[in-house]
Parts: sequence; C-alpha cells; structure tokens
Amino acid sequence: MQSATLDAYLNTYTGSNDPVRQQIANTIRAFAGAAVQIRKSVNEGALGAAFAGSRSTSNADGDAQKELDVHADNRFLDAARQAGIAYYASEELPGPVTINTQSDIAVAIDPLDGSSNIDTNVSIGTIFSILPCGEGPGATFAQTGESQLAAGFFIYGPQLALVLTTGSGTRIYVFSGRLGTFVEAYESIAIPRTAREFAINASNYRHWDEAVRLYIDDCLAGSEGPRAEDFNMRWIASLVADTYRILIRGGVFLYPGDGRRGYANGRLRLVYEANPIAMLIEQAGGAATDGLTRILELTPRDVHQRTPLVFGSYKEVATIGRYHSDPSSIADRHPLFTNRGLFRA
Repeated sequence: MQSATLDAYLNTYTGSNDPVRQQIANTIRAFAGAAVQIRKSVNEGALGAAFAGSRSTSNADGDAQKELDVHADNRFLDAARQAGIAYYASEELPGPVTINTQSDIAVAIDPLDGSSNIDTNVSIGTIFSILPCGEGPGATFAQTGESQLAAGFFIYGPQLALVLTTGSGTRIYVFSGRLGTFVEAYESIAIPRTAREFAINASNYRHWDEAVRLYIDDCLAGSEGPRAEDFNMRWIASLVADTYRILIRGGVFLYPGDGRRGYANGRLRLVYEANPIAMLIEQAGGAATDGLTRILELTPRDVHQRTPLVFGSYKEVATIGRYHSDPSSIADRHPLFTNRGLFRA
C-alpha cells in the first residue's frame, strides 16, 4: 500500500469547516516548501549564495549569527507571510513581527537550530511551535506550552525529514525527491518507556549541580553501580538530531542549568525550542521537564527565555526528577557513589 503524503494528512486534519485547522495546515505546507529550499542551501554549504560563514552580527539573544541563520529566517518569515499568520517570533529577531491580525494563529520558530554545526557538516534543523492568538503578541507568546496547537521540526540530514504533531500523536515524514513531496515514514512514534542511553555534554561536569553529577556518575558506574544497568552516552550537540534519535530508538537528553555565568537556566529557549520539542516527545509517549517541572506547564516571561531541558523515555525522565527531589530513593547508596563519582578525584 502506498504511504500517505503530508498533504493527504493535512487534508484529513482540516476537515470541512474548521478555519483554524485550515490556517494551521496552510502554515505547515508553507513551511514545508521553505524547508525544501533551505535544504538546498544547506547542501551547497560554502559553495552556495547563503554560504556557511559567520556574520559580524548577533541574534536577539547575543549568539553569533551565521549567514545561513539569517537566510533561513528570511525564508520562513516569507512563508509565514504567505500563510497569513498573525505573529511571527524568531530566535533571530528581537521581538515578534505582526503579519495579519485577522489570523487566529501565531508561530514561534528557531529557523536554524544547531547552526554552530554548519561548518562541520552535522545535521541541523528548524523547530517551530504553532499557537492560538492572544490579545496581541505579548500575550500570545506568554502562553504555556499546553496551549500549542501543533509543533514540529525539519531536520536537514541524510534525509530531509519533518517530525510533526497536531495533538494526536507524533508522525515523521521524509521528503521524496522522486515524488517532490513529504511522504509518511512513521505513522505513530512510540518512545520506549525505559532507556539505557543518555545524551549530555559531559565536558560541563564540573559546573553541574550535585543532582545531575550524581545521575551521570550512577549511569557511568553501570551494572556495578546503584542503577545496576550499563548505559551508553551519545551527544551530537544538535537538538533536532538528538531528538530525532530519541524518537526513533529511545533514550534521554539533558541540557541542565549549571554554575557558569549565563548558564543558570541552561541555554535552550522555552518558547521556540523546549515547548515544541516537549509537545512532540509527550505525543510520542515520552516526558519533558526542566529537571523537576513539566516543560509544558511553565509560563514564559519573555519570548527568548531560557530553560533547563530533560526529555525522552518517560521512566528515565521521572528517575532524573527523583535525583533532584529525593536521590536516596534511587537505590541503597554506597559511599563510593555519594562521595566519589567516576569523574571525581
């Protein structure tokens, strides 16, 4: 049987008389078209017009911009205008752009996640969140993640793929160059509830709080430690790539806050990174928290607000929460694991 296309799914999703769903579908279609164009620019790399070099400018949050960051933002802003959404909030812009106040939906977007990986040919992506409109852009982007109507990301890797939820499961579509459209590859993703694989930047170990260090120590202690399991570590340093891996085969991702200046709340943005990823993960049966609190329950104070982020297999995320709230409940702790971890002298 022939696989379903993205367009066929969106036609079914809109139904007959739902203008909000129609606007959501139009936005996803417009973004899919933009992603195909961005993928071409990514493939050309330094040889293309939107080359992968750095600019002398920074985005709204102070991060250095790549040429491709700005190119991607312009492409998706044009797509948002084509779709006629109300407001467009981007990592690359200081504040939301008003497009069509008659629309019922708004978009928060990271146009090119993982752009520090551009020069090294690692998978990067575009993350987006679709929200209902509030009373102006301020109220719209101050909604909790539970308000999201849809969320997704495009990943520019060996395949161009779209991971999408409209609130009823998480689906993955892969772009077919032969057919010229996105084709469903996974109808309903289900993340395994347990995990033996974690993703974290271990070079920051000395900056983490005690709960995170204790968790990693116990994972690395393997079958001889309190967890009595052997764990693997993976770290791509590209949020979309790490998320895609967890959706396909399970695991857990941690980007905690730490003791460095400017890192108390981590480095990931709540509105246009953590919220859409959390919705996708929850719709696939996983969990997403800031270590203790469910991500989708956090109220944004600012469109560029940062948050710690832990997500993936449901039981492992819950276990990490217990390391923060009650580490003694994990296992009978031997002094080796309470006083000396594998990274400690």
